[in-house]
Amino acid sequence: MPVINVEKRAVHVQELNKGAAETVLLVHGMFSNLSVYYFNIAPILAKHFHVVMYDLKSHGMSEKIADGYDLNSMTDDLSALLDQLELSSVHLAGYSFGGLISLKMAARFPDKVKKLAVIEAPDPNDDKTRDIIDEYSREFLEYYVQHFADTTKSKMGKRQMEKNHRMYEYLFHETSIKSDMIRERDFFSAAEIGHISQETLLLYGASSNCLEAGKTLKKKIKRVELMEVDGDHNVPIQQPVSIGNLMETFFKN
Repeated sequence: MPVINVEKRAVHVQELNKGAAETVLLVHGMFSNLSVYYFNIAPILAKHFHVVMYDLKSHGMSEKIADGYDLNSMTDDLSALLDQLELSSVHLAGYSFGGLISLKMAARFPDKVKKLAVIEAPDPNDDKTRDIIDEYSREFLEYYVQHFADTTKSKMGKRQMEKNHRMYEYLFHETSIKSDMIRERDFFSAAEIGHISQETLLLYGASSNCLEAGKTLKKKIKRVELMEVDGDHNVPIQQPVSIGNLMETFFKN
């Protein structure tokens, strides 16, 4: 489990199929870690691509940082990681908060992003989806623990469960993550969304409370397709094979 130094901060990174010609980089959501992709989605993509996953700051095995969770800071982190890994441009995919990071990355650093896949990115200005910052974090942890054996073929022990909950408590109560996201409430109405030029795939759960956010993005991004997948905001856990296959086809073509 390599932890590398990126601008004097420790970042946990995992890579699959490093010899492939093209790279897909996967960004996870709030209060989780790269394991959302590692066991099911990443192996599908790794049949054809070099796959890079990393833990966001204060998530998983990456270093704990008290502030800097606004989208400019998070995309600065991602840009620095690409430079550290000597990756000039990648296909980019992000889930939930990671979807917002990916959208911002495509807008701010267009030369570094080839195709863009956005999974369940919430509209930060929608009261219902903004509340997901708190609600989803707890629901996700509970859902992930309950279904862990089915998705990874292994059992999450009590120690790992406690570690995940400690991460949640630290992020929610000791960092600026919530206030930083509230300050991003106008992101979907910003002109930069309409300037995203990359071919974009939007993947949303058919019963998700974020589906309207996907429909909003579909109206604003020029080269875009919206696909609904059975499930709610937890579709990468509920439908990992479907999500993996859809992204594989999108990035290959």
